[in-house]
Amino acid sequence: MSRIIKRTGAVLTVFISSLLLAGAGARGQAAPPSAPQAPKMAEEVFKNIQVLKGVPADQIIPAMQFITASLGVECEFCHVRNAFEKDDKDAKVTARKMMVMMFAANKSTFEGEREVTCYTCHRGSTDPVGTPVIPESEPKPAMEAPAASTDNLPKADEILDKYTQALGSPDAIRKVTSRVEKGTLMAGTIKAPVEIYAKAPDKRVAIVQMPTGESTTAFDGHVGWLGTPGRPARQMSGEETDNVRMDADLFFDADLKRQFQKFRVRGEEKIDDRSAYVVFAFNEGKPPVKMYFDEQSGLLVRLLRASATPLGDNPTRIDFADYRDAQGVKVPNRWTIARPGGRFTIQVDELQQNVPVDDSKFTMPPPPPGQKAP
Repeated sequence: MSRIIKRTGAVLTVFISSLLLAGAGARGQAAPPSAPQAPKMAEEVFKNIQVLKGVPADQIIPAMQFITASLGVECEFCHVRNAFEKDDKDAKVTARKMMVMMFAANKSTFEGEREVTCYTCHRGSTDPVGTPVIPESEPKPAMEAPAASTDNLPKADEILDKYTQALGSPDAIRKVTSRVEKGTLMAGTIKAPVEIYAKAPDKRVAIVQMPTGESTTAFDGHVGWLGTPGRPARQMSGEETDNVRMDADLFFDADLKRQFQKFRVRGEEKIDDRSAYVVFAFNEGKPPVKMYFDEQSGLLVRLLRASATPLGDNPTRIDFADYRDAQGVKVPNRWTIARPGGRFTIQVDELQQNVPVDDSKFTMPPPPPGQKAP
C-alpha cells in the first residue's frame, strides 16, 4: 500500500476514477449492447504496436494494467515517460518476447485456452521464480480437502430471492427515482470528499475532490466518461463502459436474475467470521462473477469480478457493509474496492433518495478552448 500512496497525484487520481466504476450494489458484467460499433484495433490508435496487433484498442490499457499487477511494477518499468512508443528500455523488448512465448504455450499446449499468463511465473515479482522456496519452518503435511457438497445448500433462486427481499422487495427498489450520497474516500492516509449522484433508470456520476483537483466518473445513460485534473474529459470504451453502465442501473438488484444467463451455488465460506453462501453468475464470453450472500441476513457482503484482457483477467473485489434503511430500501453505506494495485474505502455520511437531480450533472463537459478531447 505504501507504494500506491507514493505515486504521483495524477496516477492516484486515475486509479480512483477506475475504482469508482464499482458502485454500491451487485455490480457484475452484462452482455454487451445489441449493436456495438466495430472497434478500432490497437495499431490504429497506438504507435509501435508489434505483438498485440489485431487486438481492440480499448484492451491495450487493461492489458498493461494486468502486466503491472503481475510483475509489481509501474508503467515506466518498460515505458519512457510521455513517449510510450519508444523502445529505449530493455524491459519493453523482453516483455514482447514473453508475450510471444505465452501465446505460443497456450496455443500449442492448451488448445488456445488462456491457461498461462504473466502471473503464472512472476507472482508479483519482476523475476520469475523457477526454484522451489525452502520454508523457514517444517512444512505441514498436505491434506486433501474433502469436496464441498452442495446437496444441503439452498438453490440459487432462493438465495437471490432472499437477497432482494432483504433489500426491501423489487417494488421498493423500483420506487427509488434518484439517490445522492456524500461521504469520504479513504486510501491509506489519504482522505478525500466524494459525492455520488444517481438517477433512474441508468445515470450516475461520482465526483472525488482530490488534492490535485476534481476526479469524475460518469455514465449519462448512453456512454461513460472520465474526468481527471488538468486533462479534458474523455469518453469510455469497451469494458469500462460495460461496468459503469451496470453500476448506474438503479434497478439492477431488483432484476438480478435477468442480468445473468445462469447461476451456480458453489458452497459456503467465511467472511469476517460470518458464513456466506457462494454463488457464481455466468454470462457467455465473460469471466464469472462470484458473489457472497450472508446466510443470516441474505445481504450481499462480497463480490469478485474480473475484466478480461488479451493477457489475463484483471480482478476486482468489492466488500459491502454498513447496510442502512433508506425509505424502505437497504443500501450499503460503506464499500471497499480492492485490486492488485491497492484498495480504497468509501464511507457514506449522508444519503438522500427521490430528490431532484438535474440531467446536466451527468453530461460530459466540452474540452477547454484550444484543446481536443482524448
